Amino acid sequence: MSTAEQSMVATPSFDLDTARVVIAGGTSGVGLWTAQTLALAGAPSIVLIGRNEDRGRAAVEQVRARCPEVEVSFLPADVNDPRQAERVTAQSQETLGGVDVLVNSTVASYSPVLLHKIPLDDVHDILVRQSVGCLLLSRAMIDVMREQQSGSIINIASDAAKVPTPGETVLGAAMAAIVTFSQTLALEAKRYGVRVNVLTPSLIVNTGSYDRAMTAEFSKKIFDKIVSQAHLGLTEPKDLANAILFLASPMSRRITGQVISVNGGISIA
Repeated sequence: MSTAEQSMVATPSFDLDTARVVIAGGTSGVGLWTAQTLALAGAPSIVLIGRNEDRGRAAVEQVRARCPEVEVSFLPADVNDPRQAERVTAQSQETLGGVDVLVNSTVASYSPVLLHKIPLDDVHDILVRQSVGCLLLSRAMIDVMREQQSGSIINIASDAAKVPTPGETVLGAAMAAIVTFSQTLALEAKRYGVRVNVLTPSLIVNTGSYDRAMTAEFSKKIFDKIVSQAHLGLTEPKDLANAILFLASPMSRRITGQVISVNGGISIA
C-alpha cells in the first residue's frame, strides 16, 4: 500500500478523551451502563443526574470503581421541572466547564394499559413524565452547546413512537414527541455544530420496565409475541450504551437527526 493510500485509511478512534458528559437518568439501567461505557472509552468527566440521592451516590461509586481516574459526580434533580432542569444545566456547566455530550435516558414507571382504562387525569401525567424532562433538559443545554459551537445530544425514546402497540397509546404519543422534537432540534442546531440523534429500543432486559411488562397479564400476552421476533436477541442496557458511545463520539460526526432502533430485529421501521 502506498503512502497516499495509507493516508486515506481512517484509524478507528472514539476520541472522547476531552469529552464533558452529562447523563440524565444516569443512576441506573441504560444511563448507568452509558456512564461506565463512556468512562472506559476515555471520557474524563461525567455528571449523573437523577431523582434519588442514595442511588446517585451508589452510581458514582460504581463508575469510580471501574474507572478511578474519571471525575464523576451526581446532581439530584427532577428534570420534568423547568427550574430544576435549568439549575442542573448551570451546575453541570460550572462543574465541567462546558458540556460536550448530553444523554437523556430518563424513564418513568409504566405498564401497557388500553386507553379506555386510563383515567383522564393520568393521560396528562403520563405524557409529562415520559417526555417532558428530555425536552426541557435539551432546551436548557442547547444554549451551552450553541455558545461552544459544538455538542452531541442523544435522546432515548422507544419503538412505541414508530410501531403502534395495543396498550401504548399515550406512551407512544410521548415517545413520538421526543422523536419529532429531536429531529427538529437537529435541523435548528446543526448550524452551531450540534448534533441530535434518537435511539428507540423496544424491550430492554434487566430493567424495571421489562419486569413490569412481563409480569402484568395483559402486557405479557402482547410482549411474548414481540419477544419471539427478536431473532438477534433481546436488547440489553449495554447495547444501548454502545450505540450511545458511537453517537457521542466524533466517529458519528456527520450523523444528525437520525432515529435508530436498537431492538434485536423485533421490528424494522
